[in-house]
Amino acid sequence: MRVALYQCPPLPLEPAANLQRLHQLAMEAKGADLLVVPEMFLTGYNIGKEAVATLAEVYNGEWAQQVGRIAKAAGLAILYGYPERTAEGQIYNAVQLIDSNGQRLCNYRKTHLFGDLDRSMFSPGDGEFPIVELNGWKLGFLICYDLEFPENARRLALEGAELILVPTANMIPFDFIADVSVRSRAFENQCYVAYANYCGHEGDIHYCGQSSIAAPDGSRIAQAGLDEALIVGELDRQLMVDSRSANRYFNDRRPELYDALNKR
Repeated sequence: MRVALYQCPPLPLEPAANLQRLHQLAMEAKGADLLVVPEMFLTGYNIGKEAVATLAEVYNGEWAQQVGRIAKAAGLAILYGYPERTAEGQIYNAVQLIDSNGQRLCNYRKTHLFGDLDRSMFSPGDGEFPIVELNGWKLGFLICYDLEFPENARRLALEGAELILVPTANMIPFDFIADVSVRSRAFENQCYVAYANYCGHEGDIHYCGQSSIAAPDGSRIAQAGLDEALIVGELDRQLMVDSRSANRYFNDRRPELYDALNKR
């Protein structure tokens, strides 16, 4: 499976323009099977509580319909970030996967909220960690700060995830997450990790770029620098099989020793 990541400067408060940008990008990414864009791509991330409350949409609203049409026209699946409003009025930082037929496959809500910014805008997700199959690969989902808790990636891997998709809005001075943690999560969980970040700035936030796809052996099969880029990596199942044969983390785990951690 060929996975494309779009690293870009945010375009805050402009959902229509971002949908147009997504359409153009999807057409450029033809030949890939899956396109991943950053966290809160449709609205921008650092936009404040009032703007999020005004712009948020239901998971099956007009944005989802438009992304479905884009995915079908381009012939690829799309994972995009947006603010989700529920029927009860709660607002989540969410990502949604739509396949190449325009059908919604999964909606995931960020479970670990970062700092006052996230907490002022969103409710935390309730801990559902879905696994979805696409083109014969089992996909899991995290959003930005979620990846920084190793338990999240390990849980997905134990449930069978072969590729963890991570739309993100990571900023300076946390560059080491993009540089080190992404590869660490891939290696320690023997799966691929695709990390799609912003570049440029949004208000007083300066994003650190460095989007990448990390392989189970800790290598990178695609990597962006600090500027806008569309990168593509091809997942190699044999590399994953060979790496899992050589790496015995899952075999050598002793879960009985870790139970106490859940009580702290």
